[in-house]
Parts: sequence; structure tokens; C-alpha cells
Amino acid sequence: MASKALYSRDPVLKKRDDFEDILEERRNSSDLRYAFKCYTPVLYKGLVPCKPAMLKNVVLQSDSLQHVIRQVSAESGESAEMVQEEAAAILDEMAHRQQLSTVRFFAFTLSKAFKSLFRSVCVNEEGIQRLQQAIHEHPVVLLPSHRSYMDFLMMSYLLYTYDLTLPVIAAGMDFMSMKFVGEMLRMSGAFFIRRSFGGDKLYWAVFSEYVKTILRNGYSPIEFFLEGTRSRTSKSLTPKTGLLNIVMEPFLKGEVFDVSLVPVSISYERILEEALYARELLGVPKPKESTSGLLKARKIFSDDYGSMHIYFGQPVSVRSLAQGRINRSQYNLVPRHIPKRPSSDAQSLVTDAAYQLVRRQEENMVLKPWVLIATFLMQNLEGVELSLLVEQTVWLRDLVRSFGAFLDWPDHMSSMRVVSNSLSLHSNLVSACDGQVRLLVAGGQGCESPEEQLFEQAVSALSCASYRNQLLHVLLRPALLAAAMHSAASPRKDEVYSCFCFLRDVFSNEFILCPGEAVQDFDEACYLLMKCGAVQMSQQGVMPTESGRATLHFLCATLEPFLQAYQVVCRYLCEEANDNLTEKQFIPAVRTFAVKLHLAGSLRCYEALSSDLQKNALAALQRLNAVKKVKTADQVVLKVNKLAVNSLEDTLGGKIPTQKPVLARL
Repeated sequence: MASKALYSRDPVLKKRDDFEDILEERRNSSDLRYAFKCYTPVLYKGLVPCKPAMLKNVVLQSDSLQHVIRQVSAESGESAEMVQEEAAAILDEMAHRQQLSTVRFFAFTLSKAFKSLFRSVCVNEEGIQRLQQAIHEHPVVLLPSHRSYMDFLMMSYLLYTYDLTLPVIAAGMDFMSMKFVGEMLRMSGAFFIRRSFGGDKLYWAVFSEYVKTILRNGYSPIEFFLEGTRSRTSKSLTPKTGLLNIVMEPFLKGEVFDVSLVPVSISYERILEEALYARELLGVPKPKESTSGLLKARKIFSDDYGSMHIYFGQPVSVRSLAQGRINRSQYNLVPRHIPKRPSSDAQSLVTDAAYQLVRRQEENMVLKPWVLIATFLMQNLEGVELSLLVEQTVWLRDLVRSFGAFLDWPDHMSSMRVVSNSLSLHSNLVSACDGQVRLLVAGGQGCESPEEQLFEQAVSALSCASYRNQLLHVLLRPALLAAAMHSAASPRKDEVYSCFCFLRDVFSNEFILCPGEAVQDFDEACYLLMKCGAVQMSQQGVMPTESGRATLHFLCATLEPFLQAYQVVCRYLCEEANDNLTEKQFIPAVRTFAVKLHLAGSLRCYEALSSDLQKNALAALQRLNAVKKVKTADQVVLKVNKLAVNSLEDTLGGKIPTQKPVLARL
């Protein structure tokens, strides 16, 4: 059954596609019959599929790889035959060996798993139709958001369900260590790559030629995660451009007419790994991928993870992206098989494309009522009355709808029931008792020390924050403007814009803020705050309205945890960091400092304990020339300009209101 149509964030509102629940049919028919159905996918230009062995041979004999093999042979003194054998070994370790029998096994197994885990798995079928057309016409690259290990399994499951060509999927080497499962993934379409290549010219050549051969010939859609890894915070990560560079190059070199880039937004009502992520952010090592670990995770099947939404966005044409920006004749100056570093124009094109694609992923993320509830709980950590929480949630629902959020709110239910149902689904995180709603602290009663108690409180807070973070791409630009209005010396538009740009620059590693689009972001923020009646533009500048003050206070409070966390990093660098602080020591040292502040009662912001925020704060300080990384023989030392860091702390502190306006009835 199709859900209610939802709308985009664009100032000119556009209707989004409707959804269909694919599990509805699975619950009413045989999983075995589904797994062994007649599978006849549409192929690129009616192409005959390429066998994995033939694909390897094409890659190894390519002019491009042969050129690099000769180069490496000359540089290392090894014979070309030995280097060729090394290349073949790399390819054997890397390449997929997709087999339909394995795909059918996964189709059967995943049907059982998804029906147990999720109430519904909703897909925009218009997006599937667009994808089917794109696969027939051009090589396709699938770019899903990445919040869970479930993402790539669900992608292949969906393409099999809709009779689309199965993708080949870039996967980390971690999965290869999983006995049996690693090879099963390989036979379902995964190819395995190292997390970093260093200066290994041969490995890079094999990898890039493997990907480009699949793409140029349209054998299968290629799938990878622009963010590079799972987001532990549910915020989009700064995109990695290496693989995007590779898949765009065949167009730039004139080897294909076009390439279709398809952003896919995968939204979870409840994330399977929520507690695991919170512990990782607090310094608990990530569990190693293993088959035994997978078997131990079976207990998740007894839990309810609500609904899941997958939105296939409009295919983006690389030809259209490049039009007017790249002179492709430059690629004719050297033979195509000779590797060439991307020009500054090409690199700029790829970077801009990466940010725009992640932004499209964000805009098509489906938000559930719990995201709104979590936002208020994070601003009221001591708890809030249920009746007030319902009132606040409805107020925020109306605000984010006016901002164009993709919100799945069941309008046929009373607001109290919507909130109660959400609290029930997330009862592992929150309790509603005697009319009060507050976060639960797992294991809090049995903790032996204040540090252990704090750790458990932080796990709950960071788990809840990950849901609030799903809303931040909707609130971010208006929140930056609200904060800038409080910081600016006057309401004059140029002064407010200057403060807006400063905050935008500070947080450009924290959020997806497209390079070079400060003016567009400022205009969007002004438009949205005028639209909801929070500000008005006059000759005097950007002025708050009387009725809009509660909205502006709420938006400032949304940014406050990030401001506080960055200030903690600044305080540590000014007060406790020594001259020989290494990059490796930085995260544990800042966390220890933040714990000390928490236990002393001078800090209540749990996000200051998060390694993600600490890394992003360090990146901001580097970009603002307050910290420099200096490479020594065996480590990287951080050189701190304490004057600059102290100045940044002063700028971030005190000017943003720290009161808790959400306690007032909005």
C-alpha cells in the first residue's frame, strides 16, 4: 500500500514518489518460490553478461595495466612476467565471482531475516523504473547512503526483487576474514579492496582498471558508498572522491557517451547497530568482522526495528555535470592508456559532484516521528513531561514540514498515540513513567565507579543523538543563521552573513556544506526562516520577529552540543596539551579531559566525549591554521598555536545563548 506523498526541501516544493512495502508480498507467498523465480534482468544495450574469468583476462591484458606493469618492472628491476603474476594475484584477491545460485540462497535467507527484523521495507517504485531505464541506456553507478551493514545486502535484495541487473559492490578487506561468509559475499557480487593503497602503484592500477572495465562495458552496475564507511552518528560523512574519480574518468576520456550516478537514500526507523556505534564513539574498539560474531548477532531477530525506507533518486548524468566545466580535448594529448593525474578542473568537478550527491541522499532520507522526539530529549536530558513532549513534537513537526522535510508522520493517528508508539519502539533507550519521559541508562545501577556510570549515560545519550542527527540536514542552515544572528554585533545583513560564514567554515567537516555555496546556503536559510515567520528582512537587516524568537532559540540549542564539544577541544589544547602531542594521542587525551570536566560538574554535553566530534574539531582547527600536523620519522605531531585556539574558543563561547528555551511551551 502506498504511503502518503511527501515533499522536498526545495523552495519550490516538488512531490516525491510514493512508496510500496515489498515485504507485504513476501509475507503472503513462498520465500522458496521467490528465491527460485525466473530472473531475467534488463542488461546494458542488450549486452551478453561477462563471465568473471573473462573479465579478469580483459583487465590483465588491458593497455593501461600493461603500461603500469612495464613501469613497475623498470622501477623495481623485477621481470615483467613477475610483475604480471603479482597483478594477477591482486586481481584474484580482489575480484567478484558472482553466481546466481549464491544470489538465490541470499534471496531466500534475507527474505526470512527482513520479515523478522522489519515491519515494512518501503521502496519508491518510480525510482526503480528510472533505474531500469538508466541501466539499459548507460553504465550505472549506485551510490547508497551508509548507516548499517544491512545497506548493501538490502540493495542487492531489491535489485533481485525487481529483476534488475545485480551490482558489483566495493567492500572492505575486513569481510574477507569471515570464513564462508566472505566467499559467499564474493559470489553474490562483492569485490574486496584494501582500506588504503599507500603508494602501491600496481595495486591502484589493477583496482582502477578492474572498475573501469566493468563500467566501460556496462557488465553490471557498480555500487559503492561515497562516505567510505558506515556513519556511526547518522550524520552524512564528508564524501571520499577516489572511486568517484575512477568511475567518471571513462566519460572524461571519451570512452563512454555518459555515466548515470544514482544516489540512494536508506532510512532506518531503528538502527541495528545503535549501541555498538555509541560504544565505538566512546573508544571501545570496533568488533572484528567474523562468522562467529555474525552468529552471536542472531539475538537481534527477537527485536522490532520498525520500518525501513529506500528511495532511489533521479539518475545524475556525468555528461550534464561536466558540460561547460571540462574541456575533454585535453585527454587527447596523451594516449588514453597512460595514467594521468586529474586536472584541477576535473578534481573540482568530482568534488562538487560528490557533495551534491550526498546532499541528494540527505534530502530523500525519510524521517520518522522518533527523530523529532529524540531532538527534544537531547535538549532535556533530565526528562520532560509527556504532555509537553507531545506538544513540542507537534510544533517541531510543523516547523520541519515548512522547511520541506521528508517526514513520514501518520496523520490518521492522534499525536499522543504517534509519540507513544515511537517511545514503545525505542523502549531500550527511553522510559515513560508517571507522565515523565527520560533516557534510560543501561547498566547504570550496577556501575562501580563514577566513570562507569558516566560511560553508560553517554552510551544512552549518543544513541539518542544519532536519531536527532538524522534531522540536522533539515535544520542546519536555519540554525547557522539563528546562531549568526545572536553572534553578530548588529542585525546588518553583511555582519550576520560574516558570522554565518564563520560558523559554516568551522562546521564544514561536521556537516555536508558544499564548497563555494555559502551565498546559496545563506539565502536558503533566510528564505526558510522568513517562510516560517521567524525573521523578516528590512533595511536594518535580518530581524527576528516576536513570534519567531522561540524558533530561533530552539535552532541555537540544536547547534549547542557541537559548539560545546569544539570548545572542550580548544580548552584541552590550550590548558593541557604538551608540545609533543601526537595525532594518535589526541582522541584519548581529549576524551580523558572531557570525562574530568563531566565528573567535576562543569560539562553536561555528552557529545564532547565522541571521537567523531573530536576528529572533526581537529580538522577545523587545522583548516583555520590553529593546529598544524608535523610528520616526524615514525609519527605525526600536532603543533598548536595556542593564541589562535584560544581566540577560536572565545568566538565560539558565550555568544550563543546557552539557556534551554525548549522548556517553555512553544
